[in-house]
Amino acid sequence: MDSEPTPTCWRHPAVECHVRCTRCERYICPDCMREAAVGHQCPECVKEEARSVRQARTIAGGRMSATPVVTYVLFALNVLAYLAEVVRPGIVDRFAMVGSRLTGPDGVQYPADGGFFTFGPVRVEGVAGGEWERMLTSAFLHQSPFEGAFGILHLTLNMVVLWQLGRVVELMLGRFRFAVLYLLSALGGSVLELVLTDPGQVSVGASGAVFGVGAAYYVLHRRLGADPAGVGRLMLLLLLWLVVSAWFTSWQGHLGGLLAGGALAVAFAYAPRDGRRTVVQAGAGAALVVLLAVTAVVKVSELTGGSVPL
Repeated sequence: MDSEPTPTCWRHPAVECHVRCTRCERYICPDCMREAAVGHQCPECVKEEARSVRQARTIAGGRMSATPVVTYVLFALNVLAYLAEVVRPGIVDRFAMVGSRLTGPDGVQYPADGGFFTFGPVRVEGVAGGEWERMLTSAFLHQSPFEGAFGILHLTLNMVVLWQLGRVVELMLGRFRFAVLYLLSALGGSVLELVLTDPGQVSVGASGAVFGVGAAYYVLHRRLGADPAGVGRLMLLLLLWLVVSAWFTSWQGHLGGLLAGGALAVAFAYAPRDGRRTVVQAGAGAALVVLLAVTAVVKVSELTGGSVPL
């Protein structure tokens, strides 16, 4: 009588074995055995089971992460931009938030409403001159240590708040949603500055984005049912700083960031927790982008007398 062949591992045919994978029932050798709830499984079945397990999600539906990478990157970008300002102060003049100003051939800047005389043509600078990037780049610049009494304190205050609140908000939202909220808060601050301030006023700072992060911190903790007194104190401090800082900073930028960040955080936190959540959140983000873009275009059209530079 012929004896049955000795079974071998399906992954290592040269190795004899007598244990089957409890999931696919193929023979596996000791090197391929992986502990399971019952018996052992092969590596492929373990991977397949891991893919089928529902991944943990943040309150907004983002992927869970233990490391706030986006906050670290934003922090580093702000610090690097500040160092670049120290080395080349002209960076601030080129990338700061300016609605509209006129510059003569000699480099002298004039008010955008005219009332001056110069030899040679003048050029329009700022957002009204097609420099739309200023609305975002200005959020990574801060007051130079060589100008004004605020100096390095401007950067320090913003980075302390970003470090303390940004890490928490990022872990609650997920990396992608946090990055979107930060950037749209920065844009919200720039748009309100464009609309409500003197077109020739120069402004820099991450304050608008930081105020947006602060608003998101409040909204997310209220969504989770946190102690109202605790998060309420934070919001009270933000509003108090908004009022006090109006004497020496751009309150318009602070308020714009607060409103944009708060609105987006509400959409992220309270979107229905089903298949519609991503659609609702993306729709809210797109609506905010459209609102900011239309507002900026209308204001620029007003500044330029009807034309909108691209």
